Amino acid sequence: MPDSGKQQKTATSMEDISSLRLWKGIVAEFVGTLLLTLVGCGSCINLRGAANTTSNVVQIALCFGLSVATIVWSIAHVSGGHINPAVTMAMLAARKISLAKAVFFVLFQLIGAVVGAGILLGLTPEKDQSALGMTLVHEKISVGQAVGVELFITFVLVFTVFASCDNKRKDLNGSAPLAIGLSVTMCHLWAIDYTGSSMNTARSFGPALVMGTWDNHWVYWVGPILGGVGAGVLYEHLFAVNASLDKAKACLLSSDYDDAKYKAKKYKVRVIEEDPNEEELAETETMTEKGKKFGSTSNV
Repeated sequence: MPDSGKQQKTATSMEDISSLRLWKGIVAEFVGTLLLTLVGCGSCINLRGAANTTSNVVQIALCFGLSVATIVWSIAHVSGGHINPAVTMAMLAARKISLAKAVFFVLFQLIGAVVGAGILLGLTPEKDQSALGMTLVHEKISVGQAVGVELFITFVLVFTVFASCDNKRKDLNGSAPLAIGLSVTMCHLWAIDYTGSSMNTARSFGPALVMGTWDNHWVYWVGPILGGVGAGVLYEHLFAVNASLDKAKACLLSSDYDDAKYKAKKYKVRVIEEDPNEEELAETETMTEKGKKFGSTSNV
C-alpha cells in the first residue's frame, strides 16, 4: 500500500538511510514477507497424499488472498505493506518512495521469503518436501506465455493496490487490504495451473533458493516486475484523481517531484432545468398553428 503521509524524496540520502522509520519499515517488510511465504506456500503442501483437485486450488487461492489482506492490514501503517518486490518497484517508478527505501525493502523481502521457506521446510515431513510451494511453469505453455500470465496477474494486483490506496479519491469507503487480498485470490484462481500464480518475486525466490530449483525462475522476476511497474505508472498518470500531463512530465523530468503538489481536478457541472411553463406554452402555440391551418383549409 502506498504511504498515506507525505511523499518521500526520490534521491538516495544518508538522512533517509539513517531514519528510524525506514528501519522499522524494513523489519516490517521482512516479517510480512516471511509470514506470507510460510503460510501461503504452506497451503500448497498436501499431507493427505491426494491428487491435486479443484478444492486444493481454492484452498491455495483463499490462503494467499487472506494472508495478503491480513498482513497488509497489520503492517501498512509501518511500511506501507508492500511484501512484494513488484509493488515496491511500482512505487519507485511512480516516485512515491526513495531509491534507498526501495533497495532495502526488496532486499529484506527476499531475505524474509528465504527465512519463511526455511522455516516451512523444517516444519514439513521429509517425504513431503519435494515442492515446498514452489512456482513452476506448466509444461503445456511456453516461457513467453508464462511471462505474459505473470505480467497480467501482477498488473491486476498492483493496479488494485494503487486504486485502493489513492487517498485523493472520495469514493473509497471499504477496506483496501481486503480489496488487495481479493485481487490475489482472483488471480490465483486463474493462474495457478499456468505458472503457480506467483505475482511476487520474493514468494518464488524463497522456496527456489531453499530447494535449489531454478527452472525458468527468471520468469518470476521479469513478468511481475514489468506488470507491476506498468500498472503503477498507468494508474498514477492516467487514472489517478490528480493525474495530468504536467504531473507525468514532472515525475519523469523533475528532480524535486512531489505528488502532493498536484491536486485533484475539479469540474464545474452546469445543470439546465426545463421550465414546465415553457413546455405548456410550446404546446399551446403548436395547437394554435394547427388551428389556423385547419381554418384556412376549411375556407377554401
